[in-house]
Amino acid sequence: MSRIAQCFSDLKANGRKALIPFVTAGDPNPSVTVSLLHAMVEAGADLLELGVPFSDPMAEGPVIQKACERALVHNTSLRDVLAMVKEFR
Repeated sequence: MSRIAQCFSDLKANGRKALIPFVTAGDPNPSVTVSLLHAMVEAGADLLELGVPFSDPMAEGPVIQKACERALVHNTSLRDVLAMVKEFR
């Protein structure tokens, strides 16, 4: 069973709902992302959703659009995002 499936199975067994916060990698700047992910887990997040910033986030709402803009100011790339995930894990 995958870690995600195991998490949902455990939550269901305990009658709980999942808390899955979203953050755009590199927002407000790349040096903050990993510590922010750790803080969310320490605060009780069950799973995390890490968004990859992109230059044309038309399908996203204004909050995520602005987060992408802020991350891209720092040239946050997919390679950077994967490095953040590796450091976090």
